[in-house]
Amino acid sequence: MNSRAQQLKSLDRLLTIMDKLRAECPWDKKQTLESLRHLTIEETYELGDAILENDLDEVKKELGDLLLHIFFYSKIGSETNDFDIADVAESISEKLIHRHPHIYGDVKVKDEEEVKRNWEKLKLKEGKTSVLEGVPKSLPAMVKANRIQDKVAGVGFDWEHPEQVWEKVQEELAELNTEIKAGNTDKIESEFGDVLFSMINYARFINVNPENALERTNKKFINRFQFLEEAAKKEEKQLSDMTLGEMDVHWEKSKTFFN
Repeated sequence: MNSRAQQLKSLDRLLTIMDKLRAECPWDKKQTLESLRHLTIEETYELGDAILENDLDEVKKELGDLLLHIFFYSKIGSETNDFDIADVAESISEKLIHRHPHIYGDVKVKDEEEVKRNWEKLKLKEGKTSVLEGVPKSLPAMVKANRIQDKVAGVGFDWEHPEQVWEKVQEELAELNTEIKAGNTDKIESEFGDVLFSMINYARFINVNPENALERTNKKFINRFQFLEEAAKKEEKQLSDMTLGEMDVHWEKSKTFFN
């Protein structure tokens, strides 16, 4: 691994490159905080894909893309004298020191759960009016639900045992089934949302990240379905002309390769 001196040298090199691009490249000169936003979101998802695929070389590349964006935003901020990369680094450093009194102070903690509870209490002392204030409004619904539940659990609003959460899942499923039988469209959607919310909560209790779990299933389904498509091509058939029974034969074969 690189030494601290080499790491700092590499960061300085990127800063120098960013300065040059901002001064001389027509595209880079036009960018604003707003114009970069959607690109940053895209890069974040690409990093997430690389992590799920456990492609460490790709993780390195995607982290580089995100680091570039951080430097880019900081460069733009420096041009308006609002902030620069040093301010960004100092801000997060101060926050980390303040939020870790068990490391930088004399607070004692027994486990990670107590660390999380202290973290949320400290944020409220910093002026936040709600523990949910830090949950971005634009997060995808599943990720948002997971963060909401995690944050309220940090201040003690939580179930005590996984079995209690599973009972809640069963209760919500029963309520959904009741509304489906009644044909109440609005309530069906509401109850379906409750089922999802309770399942996401249960995932937290069994140490499963619901977003990662669903994405893995998405990838598995895609691989299996594409296997089915290839099998149909080899038989010179169109999927639309095959029976479900014929397709199911190849689908079952695909499970040998994609679990």
